[in-house]
Amino acid sequence: MKFLLHPSLQAISRRLPRSRRVNLLFRLSALILLLSVLEAFYHSQVSLSIPRPAEHHNLDEPFSIGCQDVSKLVTRPRESAVLVMLARNSELNEARKTVENVEERFNKWFKYPVLFLNNEPWSEEFVRGMKEVVSGEVRFEVIPEGIWGPTAGLTEEVVGEYLRKQKEEGVYKGEIEGYHHMCRFYSGEFYNLDALKEYKYYWRLEPGVSYGCSLTYDPFVMMADRGKKYGYTVALWEEPNTCPSLFRTVDEFRTQNNIPMHPNWKAMIDEETNWLLKPAPIRWLLGKVLRREHYDIKGEKWNLCHYWSNFEIADLDFFRGEQYQKLFRHLDKTGGFYRERWGDAPIHSLAVHLLLEAKEMHHFSDVGYYHEPFWQCPQNAKGKQLLDNEMIGKAPKGMSEEQEGGHGCRCECGLGKKGDWRRRNNRGICLEKLQRPAAYVRPSWWDLRRRRWPYSVGFDEEGRYVM
Repeated sequence: MKFLLHPSLQAISRRLPRSRRVNLLFRLSALILLLSVLEAFYHSQVSLSIPRPAEHHNLDEPFSIGCQDVSKLVTRPRESAVLVMLARNSELNEARKTVENVEERFNKWFKYPVLFLNNEPWSEEFVRGMKEVVSGEVRFEVIPEGIWGPTAGLTEEVVGEYLRKQKEEGVYKGEIEGYHHMCRFYSGEFYNLDALKEYKYYWRLEPGVSYGCSLTYDPFVMMADRGKKYGYTVALWEEPNTCPSLFRTVDEFRTQNNIPMHPNWKAMIDEETNWLLKPAPIRWLLGKVLRREHYDIKGEKWNLCHYWSNFEIADLDFFRGEQYQKLFRHLDKTGGFYRERWGDAPIHSLAVHLLLEAKEMHHFSDVGYYHEPFWQCPQNAKGKQLLDNEMIGKAPKGMSEEQEGGHGCRCECGLGKKGDWRRRNNRGICLEKLQRPAAYVRPSWWDLRRRRWPYSVGFDEEGRYVM
């Protein structure tokens, strides 16, 4: 019968099965697209979401609001703690200024020991100069041979080639071999020094830094009382070309050791990319196939936020514990400290977000801190500066104004730039991201859109304390 049909009708009959196939293919494609969109939405908005603390309040309150009466605190037993500075003989002037500043702002009352570390023998001039300014015990140690140096198995030729390549690529300090040694040392070897075995807590100092506020309480005692293991001040973005494979390598350790993606770890994952661009096939392509920089194998991207480790007050038992040391060995065997220029700051930051709970971390929002070129400087607490306290002494002439909602003690802002009274000269984006697991009170959508971030957990943009 079909041979009796008009030729045009025969053509239609031939095309009909094909149109059905096209229609079926279109429907399948639309279904796959819809499922991908739904999966991407669920993944970004549910799987990677960071819930508010179950305790229904912020987990990281300031240790102090304003100044405390030191005379009532110095009689309390001290913690087993030490102030540590890694320095060179040539940095005597910078180191002396920093220690004089810390003594004036804190240690003249609490008299914790100060330990100086060097990879070379100390000069008599350095030893004499520092003994003149430290009020308590002071020690000078030389880092033992075999600890300050490259990863085992890396030859001088291989390291030299890595450094030349990084210089060509413009990696920040990538051509400086000693800087690589320092980053590796502070990432793992530092914590196992015999000179630190008797201590539980350390406060890391750096030559040339300044502290703009007085610390009239014992931070080590407060860390112990509140179960804190890592304290920080400033959070910034890392230079991307220094550590392109670091996040992948840390996440490999996480998966190999069955460590779940808890909220504190999720705070390290970039959520800025539009969720429509995050369906599973694209994540698989970026992570497993293309192995893009700063992506893990599942296609999650690191937001590059990290704490500035040139200020740390932390629990040594955590860093010399089995989990952290196992992570360090995992990183070290890859050669990434020299093949790339992994810094100790992002390694510490990724590690504490991987291995600690949010409530075990503390932002020292009351510490005025300056390390070129960035600073933070809190507002002074109104009516809580103890201006007549004999032990604290007279208020400095350059003390910033007292303000409602402030929480600093005799802070002098403008350390980085004279006359600049801002609370910080770095944007608060990373602080907001990294503190989110501990924050019950969070900035609104409108605040984020207008690029307003809280100064710290527990404070709104105006500096008012909120629970």
